Amino acid sequence: MAKVFTITPGLENMGAMKTGGQGSVYKGRRIGEIITAIKLLPTPIYSESEDDKNFRDFQNEVQKLKKVNEEPNPNVVKILSSGLSETGNFPFIEMEYIEGPDLEELLKPPHDPIFTVKEVIKVAEQLANALAHCHKQDVRHGDIKSNNVKFNLNTGNYILLDFGLAIMSDEQRRTSLRKAGAVEFMAPEQNEGQMLFQTDVYSFGIIIFELLAGRVPFPLSDKGETARNTVRLAHMETPPPDVMFLRQEMLPKTWSKEKREREMQLPEWLVKMIYKCLQKNPENRFINGVELHEYILHNSTHSHQTGEKANYGVLSIDSARISKEREQLQQQLLTYSQQVTEREKELSLLRATLANKENEVQLIKEQTLAYSAGQSKKGVSKTAFIALLLITLGLAAYSGYSLLKIGRPDDQQITDTISDTSNTTLTPEVKAVAETTITVKKEDTTLKIPKPIATVNKTKDSINNLAKKVEPAADENTDPALQNGEQQKAEETTEKKPANGQTQYMVTSRAYFYNEPNESTKRGAFIIPSNTAIVTALDEKEDFIYVVFSNEVVKTSGWLRKKDLQQIND
Repeated sequence: MAKVFTITPGLENMGAMKTGGQGSVYKGRRIGEIITAIKLLPTPIYSESEDDKNFRDFQNEVQKLKKVNEEPNPNVVKILSSGLSETGNFPFIEMEYIEGPDLEELLKPPHDPIFTVKEVIKVAEQLANALAHCHKQDVRHGDIKSNNVKFNLNTGNYILLDFGLAIMSDEQRRTSLRKAGAVEFMAPEQNEGQMLFQTDVYSFGIIIFELLAGRVPFPLSDKGETARNTVRLAHMETPPPDVMFLRQEMLPKTWSKEKREREMQLPEWLVKMIYKCLQKNPENRFINGVELHEYILHNSTHSHQTGEKANYGVLSIDSARISKEREQLQQQLLTYSQQVTEREKELSLLRATLANKENEVQLIKEQTLAYSAGQSKKGVSKTAFIALLLITLGLAAYSGYSLLKIGRPDDQQITDTISDTSNTTLTPEVKAVAETTITVKKEDTTLKIPKPIATVNKTKDSINNLAKKVEPAADENTDPALQNGEQQKAEETTEKKPANGQTQYMVTSRAYFYNEPNESTKRGAFIIPSNTAIVTALDEKEDFIYVVFSNEVVKTSGWLRKKDLQQIND
C-alpha cells in the first residue's frame, strides 16, 4: 500500500490510483474549511427505527434527493449529506453553499426593479430545467419562491435551493405552510395540503411574472393572518393582473427610450406560458417540469433560429392600446363618481330643506290645534253674542210694551221703581235702552214714560251672564282674583294707544302671557313669532313688560318676558 503523505497544506495524498510514464494519479482528500448550507427541520425524530413513521418518511425522501444528485444538474443545488442532529434529533440536509444573490435581492436596489426580457427567458429555461430534473426523480420541491433561486457568481447559472419541504411528512408540510409558508407563491391546492407536480409549475409562473412586472400577482399587504387569508383567497378566485401593464409602469427611468420600447416587446409564447402556469385548476397547467421545459426550449429556440419578430411587438401594441383604453375608462369612472357625489350632496340638501318645511308645517298644525282648543274654551263668538244681545233688547222692549198695554202704573209707583234702581250700575247698552222713552196713547192723551226699570234690570242680568261667557278663558292654574285683576287692567288699557316714547318689541320666540311679572303666574296663551308680531310696552317691571295684544281673532293682555322679545325702536 502506498504511503499516505501530505502533498500541500490542506491536500492529503491517500494513495496512488494509477501510475504511468508521464506521472501518477493519487486519491486525495482536501483538509480545511469547507462552507456548506445546512437545512435543519423543526420537528425532531426521536427514534431511528423503521417502525417510526416519521423516520421512515424522512429516509424515503432523502433517498429521492440522493437520486437527484446521482445525475448532476447545473441548476440544482448538490445535496452533500443528511441525517439527525446529535442535539435534539432534528432532521437535517447539508447542501453546497452557493455564493451569490437570490432573485428577490436582484429585484431590489441598486438593481433594476425588473429583469430584461433576455434575462427572464434565461431564468425561465434554467429553472424549468431544474424542475424537469427533480420531477423525473419523482421529487416535488413544494417551496419554489424567488429567494429559493440563487444566481451563482462562479458559474453564472441560476440554482434551485432548499428542498426542506420535500423531506417533510404530509402533516409537517401542511403545518409549515399554514404558519410560515410564502403565500404569495403558493398554489391554490396547497391550502388543502396537496403538493403536486403542477404545484411547482404554478410557483414557477409566479416567479417569472414577478421578474417581468416587478411584483407578484397578489402581493401581501402585511404579515397579519387577515392579509395572508386575503392572498390565499385571491390565488383561488381572482384572475392574475395584466403583466404587460404592470411592466410598463415599472420600466426604469434610467433606461433609454429605445431600450424601454424594446423591453416592452415580449414574446407572445412567454406571456401565454405565464398565464397557463397560473391556471386555478391544476389540470389546466403544464403537467410537470418536463413538459414546461420542452415548451420553453421549443419556442425560444424556434424564435431565435427563424428570427421571428412578428409576435414580439403584437403584445406591446395591444398592451399600449389596452392601457390607453383603461386610462380613459378610469377617467370616465372618476368623472361619474364626482357627478354622483355632487348629486348626492344636492339630494341631501333637498332632503334637509324638505325636513325643515315638514317641521314648519307640523308646528303650524300644532299652533292651529292649540288655538282651536283655546277658542273652544272661551265660549260663544262675537257674532253670537251680538245676536243674543239684540234678542234680549227686543224682549225687553216687548215686555215694556206689554206692561204699558195692560195698564199704566201711577206716577208714584214709577218714581219708586226708578228710586229703587237709581243706585244700580248698568252697562252702556242697557243705559241706552233705559234712557229711551216709550210713547203711549190713552184716551187721546199722549204720555211719555220711561221703560219699566224692573224689566230692564232682568235684561241687564241676562246680558252680564252672556258677557261672562265671552270673556277669555283663564289659565287653569291662575287664581280667580288674578283673573279679575287682569280683566280690570285690560279694560283700563284696551283702548289706550301707545304714547310717544313707549318702546316696541318684536316677538322672537314663543312668548307666553303672565298674570303678574312673575314666572310662577304663567298662562296658556302665547304669541307666535312673525313679522307682524309687534307689541308696545305699556308698563315695565324688572324683566317683564305689560302689553295688550290683538289680532283678527282674539284680544288679550298680560305680562311678557323681555327675553322672548327684541326691542325695535328707541
